[in-house]
Order: sequence, then structure tokens, then C-alpha cells
Amino acid sequence: MRGHHQVPRRRPAGGRRQPVLHDQRPAQPVAQQPVASEPARRLMPSVAFVGLGSMGSALAARLLETGHEVHVWNRSPEPVERMRDLGAVPLASAGEAFEHATVLSMVANDQAADAVFTVGTLGHARPGTIHVNLSSLSVSASRRLADRHAQLGIDYVAAPVLGRPEVAAAGKLNIVTAGPEGAVAQVDPILHAIGKRTWYLGTDPATASLVKIGVNFNLIHTLQALAESVTLVETAGVDPSTFVEILTDAAYTGSAYTGYGKLIAERRYTPPGFTVELGLKDLSLVESAAEQYGVTLPTVPALRSVFEQALGSDLGGQDWSAIAEVTRRLVTEPTAS
Repeated sequence: MRGHHQVPRRRPAGGRRQPVLHDQRPAQPVAQQPVASEPARRLMPSVAFVGLGSMGSALAARLLETGHEVHVWNRSPEPVERMRDLGAVPLASAGEAFEHATVLSMVANDQAADAVFTVGTLGHARPGTIHVNLSSLSVSASRRLADRHAQLGIDYVAAPVLGRPEVAAAGKLNIVTAGPEGAVAQVDPILHAIGKRTWYLGTDPATASLVKIGVNFNLIHTLQALAESVTLVETAGVDPSTFVEILTDAAYTGSAYTGYGKLIAERRYTPPGFTVELGLKDLSLVESAAEQYGVTLPTVPALRSVFEQALGSDLGGQDWSAIAEVTRRLVTEPTAS
């Protein structure tokens, strides 16, 4: 149904499973919304949030703005203090986060996930705790974490999000979920606060991770396709912004081409919404998944070379769309016609 999303809830005894339907609600950027009143806040589920990088901070702020009581922890203290100023409650440890009924997390990579979500940390969980991991992780890490949680009786839901921090702040993310069906249904109101649509992909958390990896692989191709086509036409004297406008008016109208096309045309790579380093991490996840499933991806070596060149240059700390400059720097003197 257009304009709705469905997430299954627990099947009643003797009856058919009924879907939970939610109308899409218009979401405004966080900075334009007033903080929810205390009575409204008490009506919303309380959550713990682990990991306050740029995306995690945007998500935690969005939950605060939509009336949730949010308890936060991060490995470095500065983001916690910023969230405290917005009304969040600081936590002393990641373990303390798992004393709450619902834990959301956004960590940088597999290594961070394994370092934070140890058996010791998860041992703080109470019966019925649900952990919703919003991060982009490898298929193997997702399975490893799911097993670790299951051994301790914790429901683990992989729910990687699709979108940049400004999209998270507006509550317009797309979210792919996989994990225990009842747990996904239980956290649906929380996911609805940060996203415009949620897909449920089954009980294996690794499935959601794989789909997110596939989406990111397409985004990486988008960046390189824009880089090459923009470089080609601007070298011949065509204004890159005009070219992107032509490209995105009819043939490629989606947010990836319009958003990244504008950044590349204007060479506007700071502040980064998603860094070159994180982009290379996502490409590595593609390589790992392809190896696990026995799939050959012919473009991967070329894309890795571009990212490695960008990371080894002055582009390393910029937005991942800055990989376009690698192609621009390959321009040579034209041959005589």
C-alpha cells in the first residue's frame, strides 16, 4: 500500500497474524521542532542508545524530539554531553544501557560492534530485552552477534538504516529489519519515529545486513558514475551543475543522483555526511559478502583502487562523494582531433 508500511506483530493464539499499519507522518528537521513536553515524553517508549557518531547523534536527537526518553552512552564523552544538553540521560557504561528494555545502537564497523557488545556487556540485560542494531555490519558479524545475544536470551534485531544524518534528523530514513518477528513488531513504534518506511526481511539478522550492503554497493557505483560523467562533460566546457540538472530532471530523479550530483558538481565535500574511510569500509563489506556467497563482482577492484587513492590523499577526511576528485585528477591533455 503506497504511503504505508507494514510490520508483523505476534500472532494471537488461534488467530491470524494482523499487520500493524502506520500512515506516513510528515517529519521536519530536528532543529525546527520543539522539544516534547514531559507528559508527551512519558507516553513514548524509553530507550537506551549506544554510539553517538554523526548518524547516531542524529538518531538520538530525533528520538528526543519525538518524545522518547533517551539514555545514551558513547565511548568518547563529548557526544554524550551534547545529547545531555538536548535532554538525554547519560549512562556510565554500555552494560548499563542493556538494563533497559530496548537498546538501539549505531557503531562504525564490525570491530566496534565486537568490542562494545561483549558477553560482559550483554550480561546486564534483563529478561525481554531487545537490541536493535542500526549499524552497517558484515554478514558474518551480524550472525556472530545474533548468536551471542541468543545465548544470553536477548532478542537481536538487525535494522540498518538507509540515508544520511540529515535524513535521520528529519525522520525520513528507510529501514530494513530482520530478526525475531515479535521483537520487530514490538519496536516498530520506535522505528517509525526515525523512518518513513520499514521492510521486514525475515528472522535471520544477516539478511538485513546483506541487503544494506547491496544498497551501499549501488551508491558506490552512483558516486563513480557521476564522477566519470561529470568529468567527461566538464572537460569539454559544459557546466557540471547544468549537466547534473539535465541528468536528474527525468532519467535519474532519485535522491542519490540529485544529492550527490550536486555535491560533486560544486565540489562541496565538507562537512562530510559519510567519510571516504567509511565508504571503503562498506566496499570491504561487499567484497566479504561476495566471497561468502561465491559471487564475482568485476567492478570491485577498480572501485577499491579509487577509494584507496582518495584515502591516501588530501581527500581522506572528506565526504565519500569526494572520490570524484580522483577521476578529475586523471584528466590529461586531449588528443588532436
